[in-house]
Amino acid sequence: MGSNDPYGYPPRGLTAIDAARYLGIGLHLFSEMVKDGRLPRPKCLNSRVVYDRVALDVAFSALPEQERDARSSFQKLLDSKPMQN
Repeated sequence: MGSNDPYGYPPRGLTAIDAARYLGIGLHLFSEMVKDGRLPRPKCLNSRVVYDRVALDVAFSALPEQERDARSSFQKLLDSKPMQN
């Protein structure tokens, strides 16, 4: 929050740029995730389009965690196959 904000709480409605920044991702990935449904669609306030910060929190919490095994899916498949001579 800026030092000029007398209330000191974050805004509920975020622009796409601010929403992407809030989640720590770029605008392109943010737009892709909204399009494919992993993140919520925006709300319309008259002619303004904003993303609900609380809905973003819920969607972010629902995203899968990174696997502990950092091997690629392909490498895991290779590792699971018995070696043939």
